[in-house]
Amino acid sequence: MVRFVLILILFILSLVNFFPVLSKEAWYAGVAVPEFPWIFMIAVLLLIIWSCFASNLKIICILLGAVTFIILCSPVIRAYMVGSDLKKNIANSFGVKDENMKGFHLQQPFSFLQMVTGNGAKKIPFTTYHYAMHEEVDLTLNFSSSAIAGVRPCLIVVHGGSWKRGNNSEIAAANNYFANAGYQVATINYRLAPKFHSPAPQEDLHAAFTWLRTHAEELKIDTNNFVLMGRSAGAQIVLTMAYTGNDNGVKGVAAFYGPNDMLWSYEHPDNMAIMDSKMVQRDFLGGSATEVPDRYIAESPLFHVTANTVPTLLVIRQMDAHAW
Repeated sequence: MVRFVLILILFILSLVNFFPVLSKEAWYAGVAVPEFPWIFMIAVLLLIIWSCFASNLKIICILLGAVTFIILCSPVIRAYMVGSDLKKNIANSFGVKDENMKGFHLQQPFSFLQMVTGNGAKKIPFTTYHYAMHEEVDLTLNFSSSAIAGVRPCLIVVHGGSWKRGNNSEIAAANNYFANAGYQVATINYRLAPKFHSPAPQEDLHAAFTWLRTHAEELKIDTNNFVLMGRSAGAQIVLTMAYTGNDNGVKGVAAFYGPNDMLWSYEHPDNMAIMDSKMVQRDFLGGSATEVPDRYIAESPLFHVTANTVPTLLVIRQMDAHAW
């Protein structure tokens, strides 16, 4: 019976690969299961093997375990499917081919083995700098030097956290990867809601630009080649900066599951059992969409797209209710 209950639990967890979650607790499973499928796949395999030597509920456990294993494999299969055309799609969209990459980079966009073992990039230490003092908040950035010597492009990374939490230690493996690939990488902290409202993050990102330009010679930064990258709230911040900031030298922006239309997001809130997304937006923007509509428009990247908008990579999850 214990085996059956454990397999049933894993089966229920596997369903987050296909169905929206209904609670905050399930949301964590919705992140963990597709992010680390191999852990759950191993657990199911062990339970199936255990079932083979049992007598009670043997067939049911094996069959349910097999179905669960197949469902857990779906993120891996989809990753390989997307990755099979990714090089071609990137080349068609941005004109960058694999042979143009001079530094460390993965030969294949996705590898099951590397999902378990890591991408193989060497560890590059970072140095913490104080780049500004705004409203008695000491703002810092972590700077990782490029593995390729000389003056190099600079990647500025902005963390997520619903504009009210998080710090620049997030996605450290990705930051380290890009330093190995040849970027000078600066990951910034910024003032957080609800104490600080829009446009505080934009002001802080501007200040980081100013500091990096001032120290460009020392840090070997090519000030004509900046790229911005952010996830979640950080994605919204970098998109808004890239489209409205007028900082010379920004050549591209990569945004992972960030809101693009703050008015739409406010009118289509998340499931309250998961997150009070309206409150999150009010905390960041200083009021509702009717109280401060100008801020909602100013912080909506979608409204600022022009013919001169920098090349943009958007990565959005299919079942993300907030990022559109």
